[in-house]
Parts: sequence; structure tokens; C-alpha cells
Amino acid sequence: MSFQAYLDAVETKTGLTPRQIVDAAAEQGFGVGSKATPVTTWLKETYGLGHGHASALTHVITKGDQIGSKHVGSSGSHRDASDRLWLDGKDSRPADR
Repeated sequence: MSFQAYLDAVETKTGLTPRQIVDAAAEQGFGVGSKATPVTTWLKETYGLGHGHASALTHVITKGDQIGSKHVGSSGSHRDASDRLWLDGKDSRPADR
């Protein structure tokens, strides 16, 4: 599953875009540089996310929307089309992302 697919699954489960959850995290005092464990715990408790989905979103909250280029354009099952994650909703994502 690609990193982006994890975020899309979170949106399907919660009804909120990743950006909306990032904004909610900011209201809780979480953001770039926050420790991962409290953010992951908050996501699990607040949104009922499993560990993998909460961890993916924790990365975005604590490190931003850029991911390493290791899987970008690769042929594996974890490949992503871009090193930037789309946070504004899966239905509004441009076709090239």
C-alpha cells in the first residue's frame, strides 16, 4: 500500500481529509517537530485509527507532506507517484499525483 493510499483510507474511515486532521492536530498543539507517540495515541483515540494508518498520518503531522524518494516511481507495492502527499481529499487529487 502506498503512503498516499494510507491517507486515502484514513479519509474514507473518518470522513475528513488529511488536511482537516492535520489542522485538528494543530489545535491540539501537535505539529512539525512533535513527538510521534502522543500524536499517534491521539489519532487512535480520537479517530479510531489502527496503528499503521495513525503512523502514516503522524508522519505528515510531525514532518510535513514530503516523503523520501525511495519509493517514488518504483515498481513495488509501496510506490508513490510523487514525493509530496496530497492532503486535500482523494476526490480532488489531480490525476498526475
